[in-house]
Amino acid sequence: MEFKDYYKILGVESSASEDEIRRAYRKLARKYHPDVSKEADAEARMRDVNEAYDVLRDQEKRTAYDNLAKGVSPDGGFQPPPGWDQGFEFHYGPGDQEDGRFSDFFSSLFGGQQRRRAHSENFRARGEDQHAAIEVDIDDALHGATREISLRSMQPDEHGQPQLRSRTLSVKIPAGVREGQFIRLAGQGLPGYGGGEPGDLFLEIRFKPHGRYRAEGRDLYMELPIAPWEAALGATVQVPTPGGTLEVSVPAGSKNGRKLRLRGRGIPGEPAGDLYLVLELVLPPADTDAARQAYEAFAEKMSFNPRRNLGV
Repeated sequence: MEFKDYYKILGVESSASEDEIRRAYRKLARKYHPDVSKEADAEARMRDVNEAYDVLRDQEKRTAYDNLAKGVSPDGGFQPPPGWDQGFEFHYGPGDQEDGRFSDFFSSLFGGQQRRRAHSENFRARGEDQHAAIEVDIDDALHGATREISLRSMQPDEHGQPQLRSRTLSVKIPAGVREGQFIRLAGQGLPGYGGGEPGDLFLEIRFKPHGRYRAEGRDLYMELPIAPWEAALGATVQVPTPGGTLEVSVPAGSKNGRKLRLRGRGIPGEPAGDLYLVLELVLPPADTDAARQAYEAFAEKMSFNPRRNLGV
């Protein structure tokens, strides 16, 4: 049987930390998840990625796997030594149906122990946690919402063969949620074994592109168009914000790209984020005779050279 290099599958070094393994898994999951991937072998690659992550995220499984990897020959062949898994408890449900979610290599290492534990009189295990990513509107983070989401995952059928399953869940999006934050749905992970409680489902929040705002943490950024005379002379302008329209003072002498901070007007929380208005100078079009004459008069009176700093 061919040895499977789980570190190579995730693209990390054997010395990788738990955070590095987690980040590598999330990156590959986004690439090969059946919902989004265009790769022809996405389902097979996703199974390999899930299998590698399942082993390397569990310290006991990882230690046992590393012990095996030390004796692998250059051609990848190996033979697990007798008693190699003594003292390890991998917290997996037993039986061929569970083994069907993984490769023969995985089953040869961990499946035997699962069956031994299954035959023990008082075997009981909690179900595995699952992870998924969902896209929500920034408005949901501002005000809170309840959304119906559809999820797909690979699960074994009655014959232990992996099948793509779908389910729909009603999810409450709390006001103040941030991009990258996880929402925990208790008991929505994989079922337990022997009466054990099910695992949890962790949903990673991602924001859909918004027509007005972009988010960084709880702070929001918005481009605010202003006229040249408003920037030069200063002005009070009306600005639409998540909490309603406000009058905002633009300081005289403002330049393109200047940021005006509205404290506490971003995504709610403790503390609430801020809203940053990024000034964007907009020139009136010279599309009429009157507009062109105004520009010509302005150029004549101002004698302004925007390239003076270049020495020309």
